[in-house]
Amino acid sequence: MNKKTKKDLAKIEVMLMDLDGCLTTGHIIYSSNGQDTKIFHTHDGFGIVRGRELGLKFAIISGMSSKVNRMRTKKLKIHHIYENIDDKLIPFEELKLKYNLKAENFAYIGDDEFDLPLLRKVGFSCCPKSGIDEVKKHVDYVCKKNGGEGAVREVVDMILKAKGLI
Repeated sequence: MNKKTKKDLAKIEVMLMDLDGCLTTGHIIYSSNGQDTKIFHTHDGFGIVRGRELGLKFAIISGMSSKVNRMRTKKLKIHHIYENIDDKLIPFEELKLKYNLKAENFAYIGDDEFDLPLLRKVGFSCCPKSGIDEVKKHVDYVCKKNGGEGAVREVVDMILKAKGLI
């Protein structure tokens, strides 16, 4: 990690996350009764729990709504979940006001085109290795891990290391 990246990461107070494609692989399985099923990685879960315990705040900003999303958010005690969001800048602005923080205090991990406006605003932007090429061109960091396979944990660990917490 270079000095600029470490300096940027040390300022992060809130980790914003897209859900499908970042905390999951992006695959959504529907049962015959219409219920959706998603797979989450325990590495990401541990990273979020440890990050929260060490003072980071977390928020999910998703374009979709799902009972599964809310169950995972509750299990990990993620501070905020925003679902069915067309404009991801709106919850970002709300959180900036709520916590009296600047854009440089936020990181965001997103994997697709609709994440670009928010990725361009935060202090540290990143995407999973599995993110689309257009997103990879516009982020500060492309993870070594795919979405749903530890990408979120990778970024959380980078933040915590930059802050000297792990």
